[in-house]
Amino acid sequence: MLSRLVLSLGLIAGLSPVVANAAERPVVVELFTSQGCSSCPPANAYLNEMAKQRRDVLALAFHVTYWDRLGWKDPFSMEAATDRQAVYGRRFGDGSYTPEIVVDGASSAVGSDRGHVGSAIENAKQKGQTAAAVSVTRAGEQVSIEVGAGSGSARVLLIGFDHEHTTAIGRGENSGRTLTEANVVRSFRSIGQWSGAALRLNERFPQGQDVAVVLEASDGRIIGAARLAAGGST
Repeated sequence: MLSRLVLSLGLIAGLSPVVANAAERPVVVELFTSQGCSSCPPANAYLNEMAKQRRDVLALAFHVTYWDRLGWKDPFSMEAATDRQAVYGRRFGDGSYTPEIVVDGASSAVGSDRGHVGSAIENAKQKGQTAAAVSVTRAGEQVSIEVGAGSGSARVLLIGFDHEHTTAIGRGENSGRTLTEANVVRSFRSIGQWSGAALRLNERFPQGQDVAVVLEASDGRIIGAARLAAGGST
């Protein structure tokens, strides 16, 4: 009788979409920053700490382009970062500014405000949603992305990033400083649409040393995330 009950419960679980708490995946923390911004180094330092010390957070530094004309061209600035922040700015109604941190696509704060950002991360861990499990594996110059079955729909975003860069700043507001920055995003693009059914995608390894995959719902909230772990799989 017990074995039949366990089997029945297993079949029911297999047929029903499960929405898990965000604590079962990393909370995505996006810092919008620039090497030309004198207010950014404290936020960069905060993100560096998260990148190195917290496995419950996927910390990513997006370097925007709009500071490049003000004395120092950030070598890691990307139009894709500027465009992504502009979308957030329109949605939150606060425009684009640096340093800004967006937590799980759901809330924004000044990137150096550790209290506000820390509270937003804890809130995301408690109240955020995971629509489906995500995994990323590498085989040579290819990455395989698997998104499990679940409920809802989302864009699948492929992000390439470098672990760390140290840059001597020659001009601009940070002239004379040497900045160390972690998890610097080097490439960012949409690679497909997930609509609730299990999905597998194969892509060329993106620009960057490491890979993250994010599921972004139509309202901009993050509902799934994973990164390539040491050894090539999540």
